[in-house]
Amino acid sequence: MKTAKTQVKRVPKRGHYDFETIASILDEGLVCQVGFVVNGQPVVIPTAYGRVDDCVYIHGAGASRMLKALMTGIDVCFTVTLLDGLVLARSAYHHSMNYRSVVVFGQARAVSDPQEKRAALEAFTEHVMKGRWDEVRSPTPEELAATVVLSLPLTEASAKIRTGPPIDAEDDYALPVWAGVLPLGLTAGEPVDAPRLRNAVSVPENVRRYAR
Repeated sequence: MKTAKTQVKRVPKRGHYDFETIASILDEGLVCQVGFVVNGQPVVIPTAYGRVDDCVYIHGAGASRMLKALMTGIDVCFTVTLLDGLVLARSAYHHSMNYRSVVVFGQARAVSDPQEKRAALEAFTEHVMKGRWDEVRSPTPEELAATVVLSLPLTEASAKIRTGPPIDAEDDYALPVWAGVLPLGLTAGEPVDAPRLRNAVSVPENVRRYAR
């Protein structure tokens, strides 16, 4: 539901509050930005994430300053942005970008249940590469113990989306300047074998055909 925190104030018509829109953006993104305050100092850390139902998960080593801080229950702001295109107007003032973004507010919870923890780690892996969890070695008990997993509910979240061409000042439409949208997207290159990869191991199809 829309709240005082999640209400989009700048160009409100671009705000979206339905779960399906928010989840679709989160599922396509790869990197989130986690914002919080420690000892009066604002900090924003980029990291990977995964989603299971109505929660997003982040993880890392127990020594992580970010994870240690979030485990205390402080307020956190979690954001993801997808850049879809450069919007090139006839004037510098009206240049923009087409994008899809999500902002989540709340407090993170440390995941202690082993089953939930394993499910979250599977979600991380599958979020990066579909089918990868079944291809690789599962975490050992020692690796699970060394990994901190935090859960953040999508209770207070919103999306903001811009699409379409540039919107110029009326007098500028007559200018002899090209205007339009330059679409952008994330594309995968040719897979590069790890140095110690055995010669008989070929690139799996999910890696070769990777796309988001």
